[in-house]
This record gives sequence, C-alpha cells and structure tokens, in this order.
Amino acid sequence: MSEEKTSLFPMRLQAYMAKCGVASRRASEEFISQGRVMVNNKTIKEQGYKVNKDDIVQFDGETIELPTKKYYIALNKPKGYVCTNYDPKEDKYARSLIDIRDNNLLFNVGRLDKESSGLLLFTNDGEFANFMMHPRYKIEKEYIVKLDRPVDFDDLNRALEGVYIDLPTPYKIKRYDLIPRTKDFIKVTLTEGKNREIRKIFSYLGYDVKSLKRIRIGCVELGDMETGEWRNLKAEEINGLLSGKNNSKVVSDKKIRRVVIKKRGSEE
Repeated sequence: MSEEKTSLFPMRLQAYMAKCGVASRRASEEFISQGRVMVNNKTIKEQGYKVNKDDIVQFDGETIELPTKKYYIALNKPKGYVCTNYDPKEDKYARSLIDIRDNNLLFNVGRLDKESSGLLLFTNDGEFANFMMHPRYKIEKEYIVKLDRPVDFDDLNRALEGVYIDLPTPYKIKRYDLIPRTKDFIKVTLTEGKNREIRKIFSYLGYDVKSLKRIRIGCVELGDMETGEWRNLKAEEINGLLSGKNNSKVVSDKKIRRVVIKKRGSEE
C-alpha cells in the first residue's frame, strides 16, 4: 500500500466505503446499519467504527479496496433505463452503457427515473458524490419539460413559491425559462433532489409530463452528446462542480464513447 494511502488510516468505515466506490457516505451508512458490511469476518453495524490499513473489509460478501483511479463520467441516459445497479424486474441499466473495465465500481450521482432521459453523472469517488448530492451546496439541475398543454404563468409562479404535496417541506423550482416558438416545452431548474420532483409538481398543478430531459448539472452541460453516449469529465468541470459553479461556458474537448442501444426483441 502506498504511503499516501497508509496516511489515510484509521478511517471511518463509511468513509472507507465511499472512497472504495461502494456508494456515498450516507448510502454507506445505511448499508452498515443493514448488516451488509464485514470487517475481518465480523459484521459491523456501528457507524463510528474505524478501519486500519491491514483490515479486510467486505460488502455483500465481496472484498472492497481503495481504487487506484477515480472516475468522473457524464452519460446521456436513454429513456427506459434505470439508475439502480440491480433490480430483478429490470433488464436495462444505465451503468451498463459505460463500457470501461472498472464499470462495476461506478455508481450514479443522483438519479433520473426510468421514463426520463438526459445528463447523469457516474463516479467511484464517494466524497465527490456526497458533495454533489448534499442539499447544502444547491447544485443546479436544469431540465427541458414537455407538458400535455400550454403552461399557465400562474402555475409556474406557484411552482416557484412551492407547493405542499406529500412532505412537510414544499416541492419547488428555482427558475423557469420559456422556449421560443413552443407552447408545451419549458426549461425548469431545480436545486433540490426530491424524488420525481418535477413530475409531482406539474401533476399537482393539473398537467401531464410527456417527456423530461436533464440538460445540465451545475457547470456540466449535456451539449451534443447523443443518446447512450458517455464521456469523462474534464478537470475544469470537476473543479467547477466542487466550487459550486452553475453557469459554465467550459468547452469540453470531450472524447465520446457511443453505445449501440438495441431495441427490445432484437437479436443479440
């Protein structure tokens, strides 16, 4: 083990799991509570437990180790793909579109529901994921939303103020922008990460969301990436995200990998 890695110990178990790319620290804490983590063949449920450099840590029976490389990847998720890495009822996983050797180390930063498409970030850096998903940092997410009918300005203003639906805190948008020469499409910006927030807001206001596409996360834009394509984030984009930059004009000298997405029922 390198001197740099050795200097990290002792380390809290959830932090170790995050650095190994299992999940964010918060998600790792849940896995610990569920009894899914072992250290030196002993199940650990204590949140403050610390591991040392020679300890053997296992998650769901598999040994996890600190990776030598960190990944920060942007994917244009197609509609019909799920963010979870395993669900017996699903057969299309967004992570499977990222064809790298260490694919199994990646986890998504935030979510897009199955019927939504667009920009989705993946990483094996739990600290990065934790920062990106923490509500304190108010990372913007921008979407293009298609509704079943032209939107009323009074409804948009209600969405700005916040509507109470099924939680003690309101669902709300940060900003909206009209798209010229269209009646049913609008741009919506969020800084919160409530589950299916846009769909719930517009459903509450009496609209049906026909399509939902995320086009920006902080300073990272979807740009001209085609459906199913992915690329590595540039250092400027990673630093921009970590510094809270939301309006980026960073031009990405990107290398895009294209994945052929087969239609259901097509031959292998």
